[in-house]
Order: sequence, then structure tokens, then C-alpha cells
Amino acid sequence: MHRPFDESVRPHPRDAGGPLPGGSPPGGGPPGYDSLDPEGIDPVVLGALLARHGWQRRGGAVGRYARWTPPGRGAAGTSLLVPENAAFPDSGDLIAEAVTALARSAAPSARDVLVGLAAPSDEIRWWRDVPAVESGAAAWPAQEQLRAGARAMLVAGALAARGRAGYHGARHRRHAEAALERVLIGPAPGAGRKLTVFVPVETGRAAVATLLRALHATRDATDYQRATGGMEAFDAAVELGVCHELTEAVIALVRGSEGLRVALDWSPAAGAPEGFTARPEPVEFSPGDLPALREASARYVRDEPAMPVRITGAVVRMRRSAPTGPGTVRLRVLAGAEVPQVRVALDEDAYRIAGHAHLVGLPVRVSGRLESRGGFRRLTGASGVVPVQVDEAERDRLMKSLHENLDFFEEACGGDDEVCGGDDA
Repeated sequence: MHRPFDESVRPHPRDAGGPLPGGSPPGGGPPGYDSLDPEGIDPVVLGALLARHGWQRRGGAVGRYARWTPPGRGAAGTSLLVPENAAFPDSGDLIAEAVTALARSAAPSARDVLVGLAAPSDEIRWWRDVPAVESGAAAWPAQEQLRAGARAMLVAGALAARGRAGYHGARHRRHAEAALERVLIGPAPGAGRKLTVFVPVETGRAAVATLLRALHATRDATDYQRATGGMEAFDAAVELGVCHELTEAVIALVRGSEGLRVALDWSPAAGAPEGFTARPEPVEFSPGDLPALREASARYVRDEPAMPVRITGAVVRMRRSAPTGPGTVRLRVLAGAEVPQVRVALDEDAYRIAGHAHLVGLPVRVSGRLESRGGFRRLTGASGVVPVQVDEAERDRLMKSLHENLDFFEEACGGDDEVCGGDDA
């Protein structure tokens, strides 16, 4: 059984193993299989999915039915009879029989077809050109590298769909990962050389479309840099979704290989989004692209400006090296910036205000500049620190947080008017 992509990306149903609720046929099926309504399945979509995953059309009544057999030598005796459209009286029965046969089939591609039927998804495939590895222990790092790089690439696409920037850092991470919560990951056969991911159209289409556009822009900018030595194309490519996070993902997948290929197939049920071709061209990168990609990655971080912000946040950590004087606090951001937490250096008066606000269950508001260095996790030039009134429910929640960490704050207090000590903020 493969491990999940990460906490927000689920394993492909073939990896998950075990029967599905409701008593699936032998062989199981993907999430949502039990709720598949044959009457709601478009025969054209089923035929497109079968063709995409290597099934062969072996004849049938022209204009009425098509017989499909799975790829590979182990397909003997297995076939599906699929109507050309839903106009025929027995089309519903044939579709139902085809879905049941797919669920019982041992062909790996059958599960991929069911995924496309149960949850209309765009499919992204990665291929890494790496040497064949016989040892299972040696294959594991290659599989992990492929999975980690693919996930980083998807997150980069989701970040760029949320907002364009050369370097996102900690910004928009929660929204980007939420957009990937329903993604399914297929098995990675071939010792980490191939991986398929299914991204539901409903929640992930924006991220997929942005990623595809950004990958092609990265390829074009890399070609320009290798031909001319100039980085102007990478600067312009930010508006197309290229960013530090994407270049780092490509670097991670190309490094240690002889090349990387990324291909995408739109969900046949949803079709291609506006402005994209029905069959996008794959994008390829090679080790010779690494110097240009590394230069672009560093450039994006270096050139991303700081952000003036006015943040409202709850104090979750305080530290200073002496009973009096300035100190550092960590705020859980409630409003004002798309980051989960920030560190803020405060003078003595502001530090005391922050400590008192926390002890009575109030957040604080502070203005400053959110620095790109370190991923937009540090606020500099802090000013105007004031407590903020909140409704009773929010205040009760903040007070509960204080009581849960009471030992820390008792140890951190240096007197009735001080809140200090603890680990680095």
C-alpha cells in the first residue's frame, strides 16, 4: 500500500485497498463508485476515458455499439460493450454492466476509468527519466522524490491561481492546500519513474489550468535564457503563474534524472477550459535547464518586495531576554494578511500591551511591513499596537487557548506587569 501524497492528497483507490462501504464488487472501486448512476453516465465520456487509458476498440455495430478490451496480455476474455450514445433503449443496462465489469476487472486502467466516472477529474502525469532500480529499498527514495515534487508543483499551481507573485512564501498556503483536499494520487510504478494524479474539476480546475499555463511559460522562459542569457522572460512569466515555488518543484524533479515530462488530459465530462486546447502538448525539462531554473528561483525570492500590512492577530508566544525592554511576539493572524502566523519585534510599551491583551483574551492590531525574506513570516517596523475588541465567542476561544497554555505563561511571567520568557518567538 502506498502512503498518501500528504495529508491533503488522498491515495488512489487502488492503493487504499479493502472493500468499499455498501459492498462493492470484487476488486473494489474508487470513492463515489457506489453512487454511480448508469443513467447519468454519458457513453461518449466513458468511451473517451477507455481510449485515454489504453483500452482498444475491437468492433461492434457501427453507429450503435463499440466493444472495448483492456490493454495488456492479461485481458483475455474481458470486454465491454458500450453504446455510442444514450438514445438506445438498452443503453442504461449496457452502461451498468460496463461499470460493474470495470469494478471487477484486474486491469489497473479499469480503476482509472472509474475515477473519471465517479468524480470528473483532470489527469496530470509525470515521467522522470531515471535508471531502472531492481532493489525495493533503492526504489523508495525515487518514489518519494517524485511524489514530493509532484505535490509541490500542484501547490505552486494553486498558489498562482490564488494570486500572481514571484515568491508566495507562506501566503495563501491554506487556500492552496484546501483546493487540493480532494485530489487522488495513483500508484507510482517503475521505481518512481511515473505518477498520475486526478484533480477534481469542481475544486481544482483553476489550479490545473494555471499550472499548465505556467509550465509552458517556464519552458519558454528557460529557452530564452539559454539562448540569450537574459532573465526578462522569467520576469514577464510571473503574470502567467511562474514563481519560485514552481521553479523549485521543477528543479526537484529534474535533479538526479535525465529529464522530466509533464502531460495533462482534461476531464472528458467537463471538456477543456476556455483558452486552452483540447489536447495540451506535454512539457519537458532536462538537466541542461537547471542553471536557468536555479537563477530564476533565486531571483524571484530576491526581488519580491515587502508588503505594508495592518494585521489583527492573537498572541501565541512571547519572548524577551530580560525582565524589561523590547521583546518578540508571535501572532496567529486573524485578519490583514494571508499567512497563518507572523513574528513581530516590539518595543517595551508595545510588548506590555500585547501581553496584557493576551491575558484578558483580546487580539491586537499592529501595522508594519511583512518581509519577503523568510517567506512573509516576519513583520518589521511595527507600530500602533492596540488591543481589539471581539465578540464573546471569539474572546472565549482565545481565553480557552490561554488556559490550555497556562503553565507556559506562568513560567513566562516576571511580575504582575510582565509577560515574557519561553522559546524563540
